[in-house]
Amino acid sequence: MAGSASGNSTAAAGGQEPGTQTFAFIAMTCLFFFWGFITVLNDILIPFLKESFDLNYTQAMLVQFCFFGAYFIVSPFAGKLIDKVGYQQGIVLGLLTTATGCVLFYPSASLNVYALFLFSFFVLASGITILQVAANPYVAALGPETTAASRLNLAQAANSLGTTVGPIVGATLILGVVAADASAVQGPYLMIAALLVIAALVFRRIKLPVLAHVETTEEASAESIWNRRSLVLGALAIFLYVGGEVSIGSFLVNYFSESSIAGMSAVDAGEMVAYYWGAAMVGRLVGAWLMNYIAATKYLAINSVIAVLMIVVSMNTTGDVAMWSILAVGFFNSIMFPTIFTLAVKGLGSLTSKGSGLVCQAIVGGALVPLVQGAAADIIGIQMSFIVPMLCYIYIGWYALRGADQN
Repeated sequence: MAGSASGNSTAAAGGQEPGTQTFAFIAMTCLFFFWGFITVLNDILIPFLKESFDLNYTQAMLVQFCFFGAYFIVSPFAGKLIDKVGYQQGIVLGLLTTATGCVLFYPSASLNVYALFLFSFFVLASGITILQVAANPYVAALGPETTAASRLNLAQAANSLGTTVGPIVGATLILGVVAADASAVQGPYLMIAALLVIAALVFRRIKLPVLAHVETTEEASAESIWNRRSLVLGALAIFLYVGGEVSIGSFLVNYFSESSIAGMSAVDAGEMVAYYWGAAMVGRLVGAWLMNYIAATKYLAINSVIAVLMIVVSMNTTGDVAMWSILAVGFFNSIMFPTIFTLAVKGLGSLTSKGSGLVCQAIVGGALVPLVQGAAADIIGIQMSFIVPMLCYIYIGWYALRGADQN
């Protein structure tokens, strides 16, 4: 199966000049940076909105519920849209939709209504969903299948650069304001919207290579994707991975503000979030190199086990040990999404677009798992609530060792 799929990749790429593929890869990595930067700002906005609207943890996590809920609702439509208009035009529409969501933050802040903020998050995330459905399989197909995981990890390193810079910028421009007023988000999000529109215009004009085996769907197989066990188990792994990663990031500012952990101010704690995502960036660069020598499943399993250990340490310690151990989870998160993604869609051929849509739907884990941890934090405290993401990583370790070869 792997040999056949690899052959399809080679055939699809065969008509393209190496320079064209390199340019396409660079353009796509810029895209990964954009949505990483925007997505991680949620970690800054959650404590900001929690204070502004006097919310409990469960209510504050509705931000992630609406944001990542969009992945579940929009992904099937995004897959059909991309099949109809192509990957490049899908990217343009995704950027414009994301920009619209950013613009909606202005009236949300002016009216000072939390429900409107939640709607803005949903629209913004709908655009990012389209980008995810288009970009992940496109990058995976820009070369041989044997190096797809390494290539996607490298592109995700750009995503991690965005998630590293985002908390620093967000902490300064949003958490750094004198008064916790919702209007503090208006300027930053209007600037982001303007950049996204410019990016959409650029992607509208540049020429990206057409990859035959992902662009051509007329002869798509009638086989159901639900028959592909590795894909289904991989989608569940994505559900739990995104849920665990997002949940940890969402609680870091409040966690580090606890007197028993670091006792930091909101601004200082917000800047520390950059270490969590920065560790993921370093981990992706390391992983992109190591996975040329270590099997993807083994590397995924190792990272899962160590992530569990780091969470256990943080839950049972205080001070710097608790803080740095939970931040270290970011490093071991690093290769999980692209590795699980490539394992899940491996060998799907004409089902790749549908498989990608299912995997991206599973990103709804980022909506539900933080909500579960929020409820746990309200009941048993924020430190013990990290048992929720810990359970997610246990399943990912099982998928790496047992579930990834179940087709």
